[in-house]
Amino acid sequence: MDKQTVKSLTDIDIDRIVEMAWEDRTTFDTIYDQFGISESEVIKIMRKSMKRSSFLMWRERVSGRKTKHAKTSEAQRFCCDRQAKPKAKSVSYDR
Repeated sequence: MDKQTVKSLTDIDIDRIVEMAWEDRTTFDTIYDQFGISESEVIKIMRKSMKRSSFLMWRERVSGRKTKHAKTSEAQRFCCDRQAKPKAKSVSYDR
């Protein structure tokens, strides 16, 4: 990952990348499509953003997992159900 790419990512972007990387059905290709970073760059972000034990647990989970690679995945979802958050209802204070 070049330094320019790192600088252009906000804390919100990094949080979203970490969340997407944890999701079993979100492929590395999807993360690339949204943020322009490769699988190896995602791994670097995960390593930097997590405790060592959490990172090792994540790496063990995703290593060789077919659903993390679009070419071998049958996953059809592009985003998790939590990503599309419902809009807050407007509250009226008139009585």
